[in-house]
Amino acid sequence: MTHDIIAADQLETAFDQPMLLGESPLWHAEEGALYWIDIPGKAVHRLQVERGQHQSWPMPHEPGAIARHAQGGLVVALRSGMAHLDTGTGALAPLLEAPYDTERIRFNDGRCDAAGRFWCGTIYEPRDRDGGTLYSFERDVLRDAHHAVVTSNGVAFSPDQRLMYHSNTPSHRINVYDFDLATGATSNCRLLRQFDSDKSAADYGGRPDGAAVDSEGAYWVAMFEGARVLRLSAQGEILQEVRLPARCPTMVAFGGADLRTLYITTGRHGRSEEELRRYPLSGHVLKLRVDVAGRLEYSYRP
Repeated sequence: MTHDIIAADQLETAFDQPMLLGESPLWHAEEGALYWIDIPGKAVHRLQVERGQHQSWPMPHEPGAIARHAQGGLVVALRSGMAHLDTGTGALAPLLEAPYDTERIRFNDGRCDAAGRFWCGTIYEPRDRDGGTLYSFERDVLRDAHHAVVTSNGVAFSPDQRLMYHSNTPSHRINVYDFDLATGATSNCRLLRQFDSDKSAADYGGRPDGAAVDSEGAYWVAMFEGARVLRLSAQGEILQEVRLPARCPTMVAFGGADLRTLYITTGRHGRSEEELRRYPLSGHVLKLRVDVAGRLEYSYRP
């Protein structure tokens, strides 16, 4: 099946200062602002788009994901645990200590469901087994959903909240689960798409990282080391491919007044000089106008 391809020269830079490893883009409609994080840079960033005003907040430990908090500010999933960031004062207040060995594990990638749970997974940094998992942070209590992974990524929900998507990046696999919004239970795990894992192949297309679902139910996924973002159908077919001027996209988010601006975070940390010459926008936040609108993100409700 053929699919549409959008060339790299159609993308623009949303913010001209590169991150080490940009992640977790999050649109705040009321503020007209895009938030994101720099994981090794240990910072949360905000760009008020129309005014071009940028602000950042240093973090004491690596942030892995952010979500809006229903009472204002953000929930930040740090290596050390969950915290609340007051974006007015910059105050950071702990909410919950990490339930894992912080020498080997940290939070990575997350999103809220319509009931106000913050789903956030972990990365097991030795990477020699599935030592990570997916957690649900609900009313200030953390519950293990027992999705064993090395690196948790790609958490997203179908528009009707009946499906949850979740990927284990090193396995090059995206799974889909039946999802019960009332209880937060996941069941009936099955394959959405399996990608080729031969990194030495000339046509290696990357592995699935962060993602978002649009208003038509398609799943947009950043393909790390593949220099592309894919739009997949609910059956896992490739509908569209966006080629990037950065080899390592990490996550996508829909923003703008009409939710038709696709923001893409990327990384440059640890990349070779040759790669950075070939992909000069590595680490930048990129943007692209798309035909299908996204959906507003839900907030964490304590």
